[in-house]
Amino acid sequence: QVQLVESGGGLVQPGASLRLSCVASGFDFSSTGMSWARQAPGKGLEWVSVINSGGGTTSYADSVKGRFTISRDNTKNTLYLQMNSLKPEDTAVYYCANAQTRGQGTQVTVSS
Repeated sequence: QVQLVESGGGLVQPGASLRLSCVASGFDFSSTGMSWARQAPGKGLEWVSVINSGGGTTSYADSVKGRFTISRDNTKNTLYLQMNSLKPEDTAVYYCANAQTRGQGTQVTVSS
């Protein structure tokens, strides 16, 4: 079955960096566009970034543009989100997703 397993979250101070990973299985990862989304406490799901199957086309929400970078390694069935210059408002559970499903999420907390 389709599985998406995120990791790499944690508690960091404002201005710090984190790299999230998402290992995919159960579908043809290298042919599938992938996304990151997040959900902050008490708020709805927010789309963060998307990458096409080959990795050559990406897009970002305005709130993270210039700070976050999405990438993928199709040889490892892994999706990444490099997050720099983190802000308290980036605090959320981060999910990777394909068009049909998403993972269980990884918590990112940005606080001093």
